[in-house]
Amino acid sequence: MALVAALEADLRALSAEARRRYPAVKDGAEHAILKLRSSSSASDLSSNDDILRIFLMACGVRNTKLSVIGLSCLQKLISHDAVEPSSLKEILTTLKDHSEMAEEIIQLKTLQTILIIFQSRLHPETEDNMVLALSICLRLLDNNRLPSVYNTAAATFRQAVALVFDQVVAAESLPMPKFSSSSQTARTGSVTGDLSQNINNSGPLEKDVISGRLTMRDTLSETGKLGLRLLEDLTASAAGGSAAWLHVTSLPRTFSLELIEFVLSNYISVFKILLPYEQVLRHQICSLLMTSLRSSSELEGEMVEPYIRRLVLRSVAHIIRLYSSSLITECEVFLSMLVKATFLDLPLWHRILVLEILRGFCVEARTLQILFQNFDTHPKNTNVVESMVKALARVVSSIQFQETSEESLAAVAGMFSSKAKGIEWILDNDASSAAVLVASEAHAITLAIEGLLGVVFTVATLTDEAVDTGELESPRYELHPSSDNCTGKTSRLCISMIESLWLTILDAFSLILSRSQDEAIVLEILKGYQAFTQACGVLHAVEPLNSFLASLCKFTIVLPTDAERKSSIVQSPVSKRSEVQVEQKDVIVLTPKNVQALRTLFNIAHRLHNVLGASWVLVLETLAALDRAIHSPHATTQEVATAVPKLTREPSRQYADFSILSSLNSQLFESSALMHVSAVKSLLSALYMLSHQSMTETSDSVSSASSKKIGSISFSVDRMISILVNNLHRVEPLWDQVVSHFLELAVHSNPNLRTMALDALDQSICAVLGSEQFGEDPPRSRDTTLDVESKSTELKSVECVVLSSLRGLYFSAQKADVRVGSLKILLRVLERCGEKLYYSWPGILEMLRSVADASEKDVATLGFQSLRVIMSDGLPTLPEDCLHVCIDVTGAYSAQKTDLNISLTAIGLLWTLTDFIAKGLHHGCQVEKGSGFSNVDTSPHQTNGEGVEEHVVSNSNKPDFEARTQIVNHEKLLFLVFSLIQKLVDDDRPEVRNSAVRTFFQILGSHGNKLSKSMWEDCLWNYIFPTLDSASHKAATSSKDEWQGKEIGTRGGKAVHMLIHHSRNTAQKQWDETFVLVLGGIARLFRSYFPLLESLPNFWSGWESLLAFVKNSIFNGSKEVSLAAINCLQTAVVSHCVKGNLQLRYLNSVMDVYELVFQKSSSYTGDTATKVKQEILHGLGELYVQSLKMFDDKMYMQLLGIVDLAVKQAIISSENFETEFGHVPPVLRHALEILPSLGPPDHLSSMWLILLREFLDYLPRVDSALPNEEGEIKQSTTGHRASSEVSEHKADVLSDKTIPTTRITSNMFAEKLIPALVELLLQAPAVEKYILFPEIIQNLRRCMMTRRDNPDGSLWKVAAEGFNRLLVEDVKICSAGGDTDLKISKTARMRIWKEIGDVYEIFLVGYCGRALSSNSLPAAALKANETLEMALLDGLGDVILKSTVDAPREVLERLVLTLDRCASRTCSLPIETVELMPAHCSRFSLTCLQKLFSLSSFETENRHSTRAEVSRISITTLMERCEFILSRFLIDENNLGKRPIPNARLEEIIFTLQELDRLTIHPETASVLQLRPSLKTILQEDNRDSRAHLLVLFPSLCEIVLSREMPVRELVQVLLRAVATELGLKKVSLSS
Repeated sequence: MALVAALEADLRALSAEARRRYPAVKDGAEHAILKLRSSSSASDLSSNDDILRIFLMACGVRNTKLSVIGLSCLQKLISHDAVEPSSLKEILTTLKDHSEMAEEIIQLKTLQTILIIFQSRLHPETEDNMVLALSICLRLLDNNRLPSVYNTAAATFRQAVALVFDQVVAAESLPMPKFSSSSQTARTGSVTGDLSQNINNSGPLEKDVISGRLTMRDTLSETGKLGLRLLEDLTASAAGGSAAWLHVTSLPRTFSLELIEFVLSNYISVFKILLPYEQVLRHQICSLLMTSLRSSSELEGEMVEPYIRRLVLRSVAHIIRLYSSSLITECEVFLSMLVKATFLDLPLWHRILVLEILRGFCVEARTLQILFQNFDTHPKNTNVVESMVKALARVVSSIQFQETSEESLAAVAGMFSSKAKGIEWILDNDASSAAVLVASEAHAITLAIEGLLGVVFTVATLTDEAVDTGELESPRYELHPSSDNCTGKTSRLCISMIESLWLTILDAFSLILSRSQDEAIVLEILKGYQAFTQACGVLHAVEPLNSFLASLCKFTIVLPTDAERKSSIVQSPVSKRSEVQVEQKDVIVLTPKNVQALRTLFNIAHRLHNVLGASWVLVLETLAALDRAIHSPHATTQEVATAVPKLTREPSRQYADFSILSSLNSQLFESSALMHVSAVKSLLSALYMLSHQSMTETSDSVSSASSKKIGSISFSVDRMISILVNNLHRVEPLWDQVVSHFLELAVHSNPNLRTMALDALDQSICAVLGSEQFGEDPPRSRDTTLDVESKSTELKSVECVVLSSLRGLYFSAQKADVRVGSLKILLRVLERCGEKLYYSWPGILEMLRSVADASEKDVATLGFQSLRVIMSDGLPTLPEDCLHVCIDVTGAYSAQKTDLNISLTAIGLLWTLTDFIAKGLHHGCQVEKGSGFSNVDTSPHQTNGEGVEEHVVSNSNKPDFEARTQIVNHEKLLFLVFSLIQKLVDDDRPEVRNSAVRTFFQILGSHGNKLSKSMWEDCLWNYIFPTLDSASHKAATSSKDEWQGKEIGTRGGKAVHMLIHHSRNTAQKQWDETFVLVLGGIARLFRSYFPLLESLPNFWSGWESLLAFVKNSIFNGSKEVSLAAINCLQTAVVSHCVKGNLQLRYLNSVMDVYELVFQKSSSYTGDTATKVKQEILHGLGELYVQSLKMFDDKMYMQLLGIVDLAVKQAIISSENFETEFGHVPPVLRHALEILPSLGPPDHLSSMWLILLREFLDYLPRVDSALPNEEGEIKQSTTGHRASSEVSEHKADVLSDKTIPTTRITSNMFAEKLIPALVELLLQAPAVEKYILFPEIIQNLRRCMMTRRDNPDGSLWKVAAEGFNRLLVEDVKICSAGGDTDLKISKTARMRIWKEIGDVYEIFLVGYCGRALSSNSLPAAALKANETLEMALLDGLGDVILKSTVDAPREVLERLVLTLDRCASRTCSLPIETVELMPAHCSRFSLTCLQKLFSLSSFETENRHSTRAEVSRISITTLMERCEFILSRFLIDENNLGKRPIPNARLEEIIFTLQELDRLTIHPETASVLQLRPSLKTILQEDNRDSRAHLLVLFPSLCEIVLSREMPVRELVQVLLRAVATELGLKKVSLSS
């Protein structure tokens, strides 16, 4: 055991120390060691007296070392409960003896032992022991020589007193509250922190004491009596008397007061429950304290110790704080004395101590609550709390009377800043300097301010408790604000406190806030403002609430006075002129105090938004000023309000506070969504009052005062909008209140206010209609009923109320800008929310209908823009019973005269509307299969647009859902549109009527397949043909006078007019344009719906009337009208004849009209007639191509007759056209264009003869007809019949006027005609083609012969190309057996080949390869002519003569002879003439010679009888020609002597020799050569006859071998070697 070991060690030390001088002690120690070894626990030790005795013996010898060891061992035994209580008296006696010893260590050990005794189970319980123990401490306390002993004795006595009273509490079974043992609660950095801490420290005992649940008793236990006597002695000693019970003459007064203060503050239950203690407190302690407080400086002078005064005040504070409920009178006296001390002429430190006490009361919510309950609420008692608050306020107000007020304020600010940082300022009593004096005064003011703040926060805290306990309703959930609900005890207490204290607190707060700029103190004061104001709001204390709000608002926005402006300018003399000018304006500077005040105001408004009521006006006036400051260009914060150059200022710092305040300003009104409806209405009323007050003072002037008023109005309007936007879920009860003010502003005389009101109304309406409650579309279909009738009723009410305000504004507005603004609002509403509207459409359409008649262009334009939005996006959401109204409105805009563009666009909207209506037709009608018509006939025809409206307008007496489900007749709506368009067609403005016409036919074209038969009949007879008749009549009867354009200015005193195009400068021309559009529209209808229309009854009569219009238009109308009329007919028949569903009579009627035009050529002339004829010809070609299967002989003859008339009339009227203009006349050009497409179909093959012969007549030829030769081709009966029919038709056509048959003198038409004829002939059937072949060749020969008279012309070229193409591409016609079905006689074949031979012989021999007289042609033209000649040679030599043609031998010989004659050009000329021959002539001759070689050569391919025959013919001719060339060359060479041979002759001989070398012939060809029979036999047997032609020419070759020309000799040598080889002659060596 550790205790035993420690004691044994101490005993050995004791034995060693007493060994010499104190043997008895030594023996006793050794004996105790033996006893100690037999003890194992503390109880064993306590039962053994010997151990305790040896220690007492050691102390009794009064030796210092032995006493220290003995006391130490006693402490160990006592602390381990190893001593019996019966030994206490003896131990105390020993300690008393030691207390008389002078050694310090002995005294300290004695005090330690005493304290251990009080803490152990040896605690004195008898009066003697208690007095003895305490007297030991007091005796040592009286020893002032040793401070350590004194301090230890004092501490020991304090702990002993505490332990005594702890024993009293335990003995009396009293509750022990856990209060702080210090005399005053520790302070935090702020008053709110102190308040919170003190509230948290309020324990259950305090609440029990306050409530009176603890009962007092007057009986005491023995321990209680000991504590009571101790308290009485302490009180007596504190009063300066002696402690009789403790047997002490005197104690230090401060020491006694400290002990009393300690007991009062820590053992409340003793005084609350034990009556003897309470009596001592009431009669002795309170008397003591009162006496101490009454001691003034006059009585005691300056000798009164501040520490004693502090102890007295602290004790008084504890009594008031803890025992005021039981000591009413005493506490009232104490409080009165404390309040009185604040304004007596006492030392500053004294007043500071008093203020600290008062501050402590104020920051303790429970203390202040009890004091106010016990005193201020009782009429018999003094209003101590009110007096205390006034005293604190008096201290605060004293600052304005001090000479050092500024220094004091700075010191106060510093103290608050220090506390905010957690640093506590402490008064230095020894300092006497002026700075410390100022600091002391500042400390006093600071304590007073904190006290007032404590009162404020106490009220706020108690109010919050009342809300928490249910006595009061929270302002955030206030439903029905009233002042009668403050019935709870706490709430009544709070109201009483506010009523008695608010004015005093407000004066003090406003004074400090106005004088101080420091952030810390401003923040604390503003917290007080906020707390008190919120409490007033919760308690419905209207007057204090308004007063505090008004005071707070004064510190938010402060406009500088003139003096301040001047001083600011003087303080910155270095600023530039521009900066001075800015400073002289109304610069608004927001200091940090202003910013914090504004934030406080926002906090209050957020907290009390449901209970402010009429007080909102004060808040809103400030917020309006803030709004002006935020948007002011001269507003700034204090940080940038110094004389810093502008360029160095940071805008972000300057506007940081502004952005925060602006955000708070907006959030305040956004939070209105959380407010009750009545509170929102109060807020709106306050905004209205603010705006109305400014509105009545605002005029049209632009002064600064007026601009401020407008700023206030703008603020009110903006905030109203914000409230509305944030309360869309309950907008209906708020709408009228908001919009009524907007409407009032909209009619104000100030234009700025009107604009502001219109913008606000726009935002409000769009916000409401764009909200989520309008997100679901109401039932719009005709079969849907209302499921939730109440919801629809609510939506209808809101929608109608919202838009009725806009409608009322427009109709009641007197100023144009207001009407324009209302229409702009409507436009934006339709753009943003149009799809959500349903119930308000009738009113909107009525408004737009009235706008259409407005004379102002801006108004009409805006109204029409709204209509466009409806048409573009709103038709699907438009109720069907409003469609007829929408049509009427659109028609009104179409007919208005204010703006032409509006009319044009409105007509386009009618098309959009019909598209929408047509959907109903599509869904409502069952369409017949294959017809496009409805099989359900509609009601009787509506002949005009009248009466339609009454059928579609729903009965206003029916309920809404019945009106919505009423079936709308879409057909009548469509006819209503047509009626409007028909009226527009007669409009005086050409643009409008033209647009109407286009739209009308576009509608029919787009939706015609959805119309029933009856609807089509209505359209034809009531709309289409009347429109056509009206346009025709107006075009015929309108004025032809030229118009002048719009006057655009003057020049030289004369008016200058805008130019008008000549095609539109008369009324008639513009009506012609309309007529053209009508005809074009009818044409488009016929293209799409002609088969459907012709099935209607009486359509033929309508067609005939259309033909009459067309004829009249062609002969009497303008060019555009005539062309449009032709196009109308053309489109009708061409579009449907291809499909085969067009009746023949329609086609015949169109042909008759076309024929009539050309028959009346004598009276129908001019440019228009020419253009019409061109269009007819073009149309005829297209018509024939598309409908050729429908043509018969008669129709085809009519077609050819029309074309013939057109060509001949063009020939007569355009004789000099080609010469003058250099190209074919337009009519003839169109005839040429359609010619390739006029080929007859298979069932009219006999018409080919008529067609081709008809156009052959237009080719140039001699007047005398060609004589019919014997063996002419006999025409078939069909050909005879066709010829007779065409002759008869021409006779009928020409019966009215004989047209001369003079042929065309110019070749241009023939040049264009020949290729077309050749193309047609190639397309013709074989029979007809072969019949016409000789005639075609004859005509082409005549054209080719024109080269002699006009070598520079193109006719011969075209004819030559056509002739060559005709033979080359169709050579099978001339081949034997090319077509087995053709039975052509030998005579006919002879004639054909005779014609071919004539052409080649005449043209090639007479006109090709010759130097013809010609103008100077360019090289390209000469090259082209030569190329054409070569092409003819190629066609003859490479195609015709090498093909299997059925040409007779004599014709073949003639053709070969033609080539030979052409090849003889060079060699037959005299040597002198050859040099003058052009190069192309030589080339032509050589080409012909080459063709002869080609025809004679042997080709393994394509060897047939004709080819063999041609070879046999050509080889003989070739040999003769070669022999002539060789002999002629030799003669010419001899004649020339040494002169050179001409190049042409030299090239010819060289070419001949080279070709002879290359030539190989067929054996059959070789058989016709003039060789001896024996030689032929030898060559045939040896198969060496392929070059037999060289043997024929051998003599000539032998002669020419002597030529001077080296190339010639070399070539001859090659040929001679070939002859030797052919004969089998080989060179034989002599040696062999």
